[in-house]
Amino acid sequence: MDLVLNLADDWLLDRAWAALLPVSAFTTASTNAPGLYNLSSHVPIVASHSSAWSQLISHIPHPPLPDELLTSPLVASKTIASAWPRDYLPRQVVSLLLLTLIGIHVLYFVFAGLSYQYIFNHEMMKHPRFLPNQVKLEIQSSLKAFPMMTLYTLPWFLAEVRGHSKLYDNVDDYGWPYLFFSVAFFLVFTDYCIYWIHRAEHHPIFYKWLHKPHHKWLIPTPFASHAFHPLDGYVQSIPYHLFIFLFPLHRSLYLGLFVFVNFWTILIHDSDMITGHPLEKVINGPAHHTLHHLYFTVNYGQYFTWADRMGKSYRQPQAELDPMLEVKAVEAQKAKSALGKDL
Repeated sequence: MDLVLNLADDWLLDRAWAALLPVSAFTTASTNAPGLYNLSSHVPIVASHSSAWSQLISHIPHPPLPDELLTSPLVASKTIASAWPRDYLPRQVVSLLLLTLIGIHVLYFVFAGLSYQYIFNHEMMKHPRFLPNQVKLEIQSSLKAFPMMTLYTLPWFLAEVRGHSKLYDNVDDYGWPYLFFSVAFFLVFTDYCIYWIHRAEHHPIFYKWLHKPHHKWLIPTPFASHAFHPLDGYVQSIPYHLFIFLFPLHRSLYLGLFVFVNFWTILIHDSDMITGHPLEKVINGPAHHTLHHLYFTVNYGQYFTWADRMGKSYRQPQAELDPMLEVKAVEAQKAKSALGKDL
């Protein structure tokens, strides 16, 4: 997330924070210099006359303004620096909350929308256990969960951007072999962790109030992928955040894996039951997760089948378990009934 925050600061947030909390609102000295520079905010500042907004915000807490800010004349600019620099904790909190909320909404609607439009079999919506207005309810459930999930996740992102993780930038620090190994390691580590978290959520102590809201969708669509109780969604995401505080991972790779994780979560909720492919016994794909939603106590894994095999909760997808067979049976019965009426 620190990579995303730095890019957002460069492209937009430095200027937004400078406009919202200009340094000129907190010092009268700025009016005596033709051009000033805020080293922390990376943008030059210029003198500005007192305004009602400046007077209104002048009592908001801010870090001490460095002497250089008031004594280093540079070329005049129309950009005003912010009294909240990039490394100021309150600014990071607000920026991360906004970026995370925007990001999860974009990922959700783009990936889930594409999956729903081009991958999900819409005939599944005729299944007898597909709820009325289910897609609308899935989206509403997801949107309600996002704000609290973001708040729960914020401490991890803050720790990351403040330099407490093991993320690194230079591939040479650990070499190319470790870079490739870390991808597999990340997936296996998080898969096993999520398996046990997910399985624990099916324990009667937790299931009814925590995880059952997600199992409301017996025949899920891609929009059900994030339709969790907020705490459920957060707890299952902990392994992704924990990994980078335990093991080194390339910063850009981590961002790519984080996007992939959300994409995969959406993909396995398309109720697909394609069976017979070569990787079926290794990859925990949409067919496996469809069985989990139908039978509850099987296929808890996220990416692979190994944890389920080890925990004796694995169920092999089979063509005769395809929920589409129920759809076809219902449709055939309707056609038979209609034919009888015509006779």
